Amino acid sequence: MTDIDSTHPDSTRPETRAVHAGREDFIALGIHAPPIDLSTTYPVADLAAGTASFDALVGGDASARNPIYARLHNPTVARVERALATLEGTEACVAYASGMAAITALLLASRARGAHMLVVRPLYGTSDHLFASGLAGLEAEFVEAHEVAARRRPDTALIFIETPANPTLDLVDIRAVVAAAGDVPVAVDSTFATPILQRPFELGASYVVHSATKFLGGHGDVIAGIVCCSEANAKPLRQVRAATGGLLHPLAAYLLHRGLPTLALRVERAQANAIELARRLAAHPAVECVFFPGHGTVRNAHLATTQMRGPGCLIAFELRDGYIAAARTMQRVALMTPAVSLGSVDTLIQHPAGLTHRVLDDATRDRCGITPGLLRLSVGIEHVDDLWADLEQALRQDSVVVREAA
Repeated sequence: MTDIDSTHPDSTRPETRAVHAGREDFIALGIHAPPIDLSTTYPVADLAAGTASFDALVGGDASARNPIYARLHNPTVARVERALATLEGTEACVAYASGMAAITALLLASRARGAHMLVVRPLYGTSDHLFASGLAGLEAEFVEAHEVAARRRPDTALIFIETPANPTLDLVDIRAVVAAAGDVPVAVDSTFATPILQRPFELGASYVVHSATKFLGGHGDVIAGIVCCSEANAKPLRQVRAATGGLLHPLAAYLLHRGLPTLALRVERAQANAIELARRLAAHPAVECVFFPGHGTVRNAHLATTQMRGPGCLIAFELRDGYIAAARTMQRVALMTPAVSLGSVDTLIQHPAGLTHRVLDDATRDRCGITPGLLRLSVGIEHVDDLWADLEQALRQDSVVVREAA
């Protein structure tokens, strides 16, 4: 077992870091709960010092003597950024008002390196839509992971992968993609895994992206996004944030930080529930197939025990009767919540083809395995027997008339 130096937060285990990260100065401050700063502006008593602070923050520095204006810097946001960087093992973290704001900023910052990006599908539907639209100024080329080396161009600015993938839970070998990428930065959307189960930066990724709305927030009351990376890569991200106004609100930062101490507990409990629910779903007569890294039913499932520390907390499953059965199941659940999003303490069930991935065209959904009968389950921390009882009654095959979506 590796020796742990408890005096250095970065050397402790993830479960400990989740509790203590961003709180290292509490004793010196004489506090026990994270402070919150809601100021929108800060007094400038010394104009020369204020001007220097303005230049530093607009230039992408992490801090300055005077925050000047909350769009440029907020102490509460900076505190949770330090905590999340510690969790991911990076020098820096840049927080945004949503996961999509974080990804957009990453694309905009990447334009200085070139005009082309490679993207491995499947991934979150809105991310896919943003990339395909070219709205952020990069030409997105969608490839398989094994094609990265061959499809890389001199003007390729970024390679983007999501693992586990939304919604099919396919896994992508981060080390292999990094090796194929050469000197092109690799960004990994690690939302489904969390820093508890996967640390892409340690595997060579340049950027680690999270929709912090999900597991990191964990309670369905925060919308946030983060990019963890080196300090050098963080500076352009902060410049984009300062110019576009995408800063995370300090109240959201406070709530995000407050939720981190229970992150490991939530993930471990939800993962244990997911393992059992996946087993029971696989044996249910209404279910055609269960997609779960712990079952070997997703691409590169072996990575769940090598690249990851477990199979995670999400399950996708295909119903034999297709769309009708999927809609009926969502209509019938009573304990689970039929809603998009994931990573909350309660269990959510949703229909990717009709909701999160509705923005994709039919051909793309088909190629990614997002069928009319596919449901995605984000497993919460409730008692597993109660969750199964709810799901089992919802899967009953007696007739309920449901109109198929156009």
